[in-house]
Amino acid sequence: MIKRLRNRFIRIAMLSVTAVMLLLTVILNVANYVSTDSDLKQTLTLIYENAGTIPHSRFLPPSGSDSADAPTPPENDGSLSDIAPPDAQDVQAPPDDKVARREGPFTAETPFSTRFFVLHYTSSGTLTQADLDNIASVTEDDTQEYLSAALAHGAGYGYCGSYRFFVAQTDDGGNIAIFLNCYHELRSMRTVLVWSLVADAACILLVFLLVVLLSRRAIDPVVRSAEQQKQFITDASHELKTPITVIATSLKVLEMETGKQKWIDKAMAQTEKLTSLVNSLVTLSRMDEEDSPLKMEDFPVSDAVRETAESFTDFAASKGHELHLSITDGLTYRGDEYAVRQLVSILLDNAVKYALPDSPIEFSLEKAKRGVVLRSSNACEDVTPENAQKLFARFYRADPSRSSGSGFGIGLSIACSIAEGHHGSIRTIVDDGKITFTAELK
Repeated sequence: MIKRLRNRFIRIAMLSVTAVMLLLTVILNVANYVSTDSDLKQTLTLIYENAGTIPHSRFLPPSGSDSADAPTPPENDGSLSDIAPPDAQDVQAPPDDKVARREGPFTAETPFSTRFFVLHYTSSGTLTQADLDNIASVTEDDTQEYLSAALAHGAGYGYCGSYRFFVAQTDDGGNIAIFLNCYHELRSMRTVLVWSLVADAACILLVFLLVVLLSRRAIDPVVRSAEQQKQFITDASHELKTPITVIATSLKVLEMETGKQKWIDKAMAQTEKLTSLVNSLVTLSRMDEEDSPLKMEDFPVSDAVRETAESFTDFAASKGHELHLSITDGLTYRGDEYAVRQLVSILLDNAVKYALPDSPIEFSLEKAKRGVVLRSSNACEDVTPENAQKLFARFYRADPSRSSGSGFGIGLSIACSIAEGHHGSIRTIVDDGKITFTAELK
C-alpha cells in the first residue's frame, strides 16, 4: 500500500507540474505568435497603403543639427566673433511627410531591412506587373508559383512558405498581392518554441527527481499512521486468536458433555465468524506490506479455478442459485495459486450471498493478452453504478441493514489486494439489474 501511495503521489505531482508547464509554454508561444503576426500584418498594411512601397521619408529622424536642411555656416577666418547664429526664419521645418512615423514595429531601418515583392494581376489571374526590387531571392520565374498561391487563397492574409502575404483589390479594378519575407520571424518563433519545450523538459525532469527524493518525506506521516494501524491489526489479531481458540475448544467439550444444544450451535457459529474475521484482517495486513507475500510460481490455473468454483455448486444450490461455469481449459499462469483460489472463493461467496433469490450465477475464466481474466456475474439489487466501486472499500456494505450478519465488508478488499498483487486490477459494472466483477491478473 505504501508503494502504491508513493507512486500515486509522484504521478499526481508530475501530472500537475507537467500540465502547468505545458500551459505556460502554450501561452508564451501563442502570445509570441500573435505579437509577431501582428507586426507582419502592420508591415503588409503599410506597404499596401503606399502602393507597394515603403516610403523612406516616413521613417526619417526628426529634423535637427544633422538634418540636410540645416543652414550651412558661413565661412570665416577662424574668429569666433565672425560666426553669427542664423536667423529663425532661415531654419526650415521639415515637411509633414518627413515627420517620424514610429508606430508599430517600424524604425528608421525598416525600409532597408524589409524584404518583399509585389504582384499586380487582373481579376482573371493574368500577371501584369511584378515588383522584385526589394528582394533578391525571388526571380521572374518564381512569380507564377506565388501568384497561384494568391489566387487560391483569395483576399486577405495568408502564408506561403516563409512568406506572409496580403491580397486585396486595387482602385483600378485589378488585384495586388504583397509577399513579405518573414523567414527570420518564423525562425525566431520556432526557436522560442524549441527552447521553451527544452526548458519544460528540463524543469519536469528536475521536479521529478526532487519529487522522487522528497516523496518519502512528504508521505511520512501517512506511512507512520498506516504502519501503526497495520501493527495494531496484527497485534490485535494475534491476541484474539488465543481466546477464540479457547472458546471454540470449550464449546466443543461442552457439546460432548451435554449433547447438541441450540445455544451452543449459535455460539460456535459466532466463534467461526470471529475466526474468519481475524484471518481476513491478518491477510489484509500481509497484503499491505511493502514486500508482497505472494509466491509467484507457474501453475495450471484452469484446474485450480475449476476445482475451487465447483466446490461452491452445492452451496449455491442450497441458496436457490444455479452456478454456470465457463472455464477455458489448459491455461497456465504465473502467480500465487493459493491467492488465486482465495480470489475465486471471495467472488463466488459474494455472488451466492447477495444474488437475488432463484437467480443464476455465472462465473468464467478466460485468456487475456497478458495473463487471465476472472469474471463473476449475478442479479442484484441495492447496488447502483454510483456506489459500485465503493464495494472494494474496507468494511463497506451497500445495504448494512440487509447484509447484517452475512459478512464484514472485507472480502472484496482482499480480492482487490490480490488482483493488485498480481499487477492487475478488479472492477465492477452494474447494468440492467446485474452486477459483474472482472478481475484481470497480469
